[in-house]
Amino acid sequence: MTSTERVLAIRGLSVNFGGLKALSNVDIDLNKGEVLGLIGPNGAGKTTVFNALSGLVTPASGSLELYGRSVKWPKPYQLVDRGISRTLQGVGLFPDLTVSENVMLGASKFAKAGFIQSALGLSGKDEEALKSKSQSTLERLYVGGVAERKAETLSYPDTKRVSIARALVSEPQILLLDEPAGGLGAQDIEWLNSLIRHLRSNTSIIIVEHHMDVVMSVCDRIYVLNFGEIIASGDPETVKNDKNVIEAYLGTHSKARK
Repeated sequence: MTSTERVLAIRGLSVNFGGLKALSNVDIDLNKGEVLGLIGPNGAGKTTVFNALSGLVTPASGSLELYGRSVKWPKPYQLVDRGISRTLQGVGLFPDLTVSENVMLGASKFAKAGFIQSALGLSGKDEEALKSKSQSTLERLYVGGVAERKAETLSYPDTKRVSIARALVSEPQILLLDEPAGGLGAQDIEWLNSLIRHLRSNTSIIIVEHHMDVVMSVCDRIYVLNFGEIIASGDPETVKNDKNVIEAYLGTHSKARK
């Protein structure tokens, strides 16, 4: 059940790339146990929001509040300590590492540089504990049997599951899912929807997704971005029937799927 306790608040977020304004004065709230959707056309700024939260871009302006406290925009190596984890559009697994090693990296709190060597260079009980946690997280996503395989040998649906496992191993309070349904078939999407509904009991989720069936099925609220600005927000039914949203995105999106 969604709480009214706010775990994340973005105010006035603007991001510029040279002369291009990628985001302009964006406000977003996320409540505890909520599944929040970010939708909009390609280039609307959805992933840029994630990149700002992940420390991959530097905001030109804007403030961030986490768990009721005002904080600086994080650096990538600070995410685990701040209870934030993220998947990537392109999955982002290291092909030459095993599945288990890839997932172990999701719990790393190591140095800015050389983190792979640092994480996998653990000794004794720490390494065993992290490996055990990696295995239990993989089993939770029904890919425990591929733990010792190289990531490059996996099927695409399994790489998606492993990517989510890597994001979950740190037990985040806030999970950012970047196009998790992309490239998946109907059966895997059904599994994904079920997983997201289950995860919300312990994690607040923001999902960027073009697959509208997923968004409308799992999201409590939705923000719609267009040209870097929020043009609508609300529950799925409200957003689905918003004239501005239909004109900017949903109408075109529906035609593209036909």
